Amino acid sequence: MQQVSTFDEETLIREGANALRRGDVSQARQRLEQVAAAGSTNGIAWMLLALSRRADNDVEAEEAAVNRLLEVEPQSVRGHVMKGDCRARARDDVNACYFYRTAIRLAEGKQLPQEAVGEVQRGAQALAQLEAKAHAQRQNKLSSRGLPASTWSPRFRQALDIAAGKRALYLQQPTFFNYPGLPHIQFYDPSEFEWASEVEAAAGVIRDELVELLKGGTDDFRAYIQGAEGALRMDKNKELVANKDWSALFLCENGWTVPKLVERCPRTWEAILKAPVPRISGWGPTVMFSLLKAGARISPHTGMFNTRLICHLPLIVPPRCRFRVGNEVREWEEGKLLIFDDTIEHEAWNDGAEDRVVLIFDIWRPELNEQERQELTALFSD
Repeated sequence: MQQVSTFDEETLIREGANALRRGDVSQARQRLEQVAAAGSTNGIAWMLLALSRRADNDVEAEEAAVNRLLEVEPQSVRGHVMKGDCRARARDDVNACYFYRTAIRLAEGKQLPQEAVGEVQRGAQALAQLEAKAHAQRQNKLSSRGLPASTWSPRFRQALDIAAGKRALYLQQPTFFNYPGLPHIQFYDPSEFEWASEVEAAAGVIRDELVELLKGGTDDFRAYIQGAEGALRMDKNKELVANKDWSALFLCENGWTVPKLVERCPRTWEAILKAPVPRISGWGPTVMFSLLKAGARISPHTGMFNTRLICHLPLIVPPRCRFRVGNEVREWEEGKLLIFDDTIEHEAWNDGAEDRVVLIFDIWRPELNEQERQELTALFSD
């Protein structure tokens, strides 16, 4: 193998880069081929060689240089974009998408040179085009087999949207305790829960009890995020620490009831007890009226435990109030339950002109059997 000193390698790389900038592809390639022949492990050399071979329309040699670049620098963002380009030109759309996606993932949170940022953006555009093309092909295939898009089931549609890059894939990310084997479901259908209709039927009287409480003002509501610990746990909502833009009035907090409020809201408490709320001292249930002021927003965050689900019973909801869990955005409707997994990223907006109030309570996940619930109760009880 031809030997090239470190000084000579650096000189040849610099000369090759300068020649590329001048548009002198022949000289650039000649210099960089010398570096390659010496078995260089310098990623920049292989990237520049790939660019010079691309400019020379030497497709196979370009991809060989990119392959070598990824061998010496497996985390190279630009290398993955270039590999995506090579596979796209070869009409290998599946692998082209893989390498573009990997480049985007590797770029997340990194301070990249401006040139590399531009390459990632270009790779993202190429990925979007390939995903749209694949989606159209799937749609045509299904239509030809008697399954037009209008007939797709919700979960099947979501799967195709994720494959097409139209939706992101959101998974459980509990901040404290992760129970394995539970499905990643954003919103549950309330009709699947026998008790849900009874709670919804009580929405009117629950709202009446809330209105009576509100006649005395909201001084008893406290900022939902309290102190340094809350700020760390919900770091994207620092502006809401000790801020009553998002506040709560607890009938029961972490399993401990507030008797004077339960006495003032007996129908609310009666309705909640129809649901499978966890009875764990120091842990659950939590039952509260949650107030989000007009114009306020709760930034994306995730809950602590994936062994429970969170229920919202909307009571006072002005127009333009929205709630996102994962890749699905819904608007609260008064009296209509939302049941969701709060360990999947979620956020809320009140873009209306009035405050929004929902009743929030937690329930056992339906996938947990009685033994598992007993074990978790023993584990979490004070």
